[in-house]
Amino acid sequence: MRNLRILFMGTPDFAVAILDALIKEKFTVVGVITAPDKPAGRGRKINESAVKKYALQNNLPILQPTNLKNEDFINELESLNANLQIVVAFRMLPKVVWEMPKYGTFNLHASLLPAYRGAAPINWAIINGETKTGVTTFFIDEKIDTGSIILQEEALIEDTETVGELHDKLMLLGSKLVVKTVQQIEQNKVETIKQPKIEEKSAPKIFNTTCEINWENSLNSIYNLIRGLNPYPTAWTTLINNNEEIKVKIYDVKKEFETHHYKVGTLIISKKEIKVAVQRGFLIIESLQLAGKRKMDSKSLLNGFTFYKNAILR
Repeated sequence: MRNLRILFMGTPDFAVAILDALIKEKFTVVGVITAPDKPAGRGRKINESAVKKYALQNNLPILQPTNLKNEDFINELESLNANLQIVVAFRMLPKVVWEMPKYGTFNLHASLLPAYRGAAPINWAIINGETKTGVTTFFIDEKIDTGSIILQEEALIEDTETVGELHDKLMLLGSKLVVKTVQQIEQNKVETIKQPKIEEKSAPKIFNTTCEINWENSLNSIYNLIRGLNPYPTAWTTLINNNEEIKVKIYDVKKEFETHHYKVGTLIISKKEIKVAVQRGFLIIESLQLAGKRKMDSKSLLNGFTFYKNAILR
């Protein structure tokens, strides 16, 4: 049995769940590396990462380097004497860092590699209409998400599932997989496999332009885009309402296949419902957020907002 000394690297809530699972399993975590504090919000208040907040609560040593190749940082790393590094939702590591520990550095990725390498695998799996995804642990090498696979676990994607719901499902699944991976490393029972060469589906970073809805697309494509960005970073469109242009974020939707003769983007408004005409059907908007307003359900919006007869989404 190996005596593991683990260094954990991560930043968001997704990583916190994995770190918490390691602590609860009584593994020795000798330190945590996370993103530097940065100002956020209107007041520019200094914001600490979710992983840092957790580490402070659990009295874990914290490093927040701005430069992962900095000599002082490398010296601090060496002084922690870790023999295993675990990376979850962090950033690309230089070779001098991932090569350091005796038992290697492994990463948890929220897809079934080699599919959906990149920054936003959970979003893209839903946006592309996948019915299955999962989590993978793999040893880090020179490239991004290409190292030898240690373990994988599959998860189904339900037709109505949002990225927020799938995120939480994979976070739980990933926590269990990381613990299982560490146990195998501890017992020296790891058997890796090389990633197969297949036609890659990528998961690049999502930008504001990615989130804009094209109402000319198919009903399924629009529906998948919206749920693949709900609740974050959120799909958006522009409401043209009596010559006023208003940016609208769209959250919860349903789809309705039906033959009609409306122009795409046309709004069909009733006292209780907001429908958008798309190719071969309608998208029913259940919750949304107008620029400068709070998020609300459609019924609440209809109580206080006037949609003019020629209102459209563009």
